[in-house]
Amino acid sequence: MTNNTQFSKPENQFWTLQIGGWTGYCIVVFLAIIRPQFDQADFNLGGQIINLAIETSTGFFLSSLLWLMIRRIVHLSLRVTLIISFTSAALLGCILNVIKLASYKAIIHQQVWYEQLNMLEFGGWLLFSVATMFIFTAIFFIMLYNNRLQNEHEMLLRAQNSAKEAQLEMLRYQLNPHFMFNTLNAISTLIYKHENDKANEMLDKLCSFLRYSLVQKNDQISTLKEELELLELYLSIEKVRFAERLNVSLAIQANTNCAKVPTLLLQPLVENAVKFGIEFSKGTGNIVISAKRIKDTLVVDVFNDASSTSQEKQKGFGIGLNNTRERLNTMFNEACKVELVSSGSNGTKVTIEMPFLCDERYA
Repeated sequence: MTNNTQFSKPENQFWTLQIGGWTGYCIVVFLAIIRPQFDQADFNLGGQIINLAIETSTGFFLSSLLWLMIRRIVHLSLRVTLIISFTSAALLGCILNVIKLASYKAIIHQQVWYEQLNMLEFGGWLLFSVATMFIFTAIFFIMLYNNRLQNEHEMLLRAQNSAKEAQLEMLRYQLNPHFMFNTLNAISTLIYKHENDKANEMLDKLCSFLRYSLVQKNDQISTLKEELELLELYLSIEKVRFAERLNVSLAIQANTNCAKVPTLLLQPLVENAVKFGIEFSKGTGNIVISAKRIKDTLVVDVFNDASSTSQEKQKGFGIGLNNTRERLNTMFNEACKVELVSSGSNGTKVTIEMPFLCDERYA
């Protein structure tokens, strides 16, 4: 990952291109031009190698100047950048051509570069030199604009992630006043009934719950295993209120513990089951929490067997389930299923279906 990140930097790409490109240039010129001359009687291998070295180092230097120039003007409009870049490439190609000819004439034929030179020969050399600089210019453009697109894409992703985190944060903290109101109201009721020991115990457990959820759980994404630990703290608060009236059982498949879920996924669902099921029931109430994986989908059910009226069901479908649906849709960037099914005297069940994504720490 680190090596890929380093290579993605324009400077590293440039040096890779320069070294690889001009090394390839050397090999092509040697094989295409110098090698076929080995059988000639007046062939000067040493001079040819020196001339090729001068030609290549000149091209390396001029293309480096071209790179520096393009990097300075790449922020301009595309049309202006193209005109300036390819005009500069043509001028540098002319300079490269003159130096190549001068070196070749001086080293191989001991002549001044313009002696015994016709326009056809000059044009052929010039065409090759300018084309070489144009090729480097085009590659520089591709590199720089590709990096610009990558940077803009990364900025867009960061902005989207920030917006998503802000929305999740807002939705999460929307739950806290809801939960706090219900719990403090219960504590107030216990005090009103002069059940001070229970009220004090409930307040202590509330502090433990808030410490765990607000201090230790700042992330917007949790795992099912962590949510069950948090749920255990919440249920310890409700156990103080309802004692034997509240029975909770879990049916959690072991392979679902690593599933990624929004923080505070289960607590508001169970809170609804307690508030609009157990609290309205005069007898003992049972809450069953189950989780299973079906292919690439995590299915979570929260069922309570207490009966409730139609009006109570509508209340139970309030902030908790709406909030859960919004957070799931935001987290997974797709619609997740959040369904409330009531069968009257047979109880009420909330079913949630979401994509199964595993946190490797708990796999």
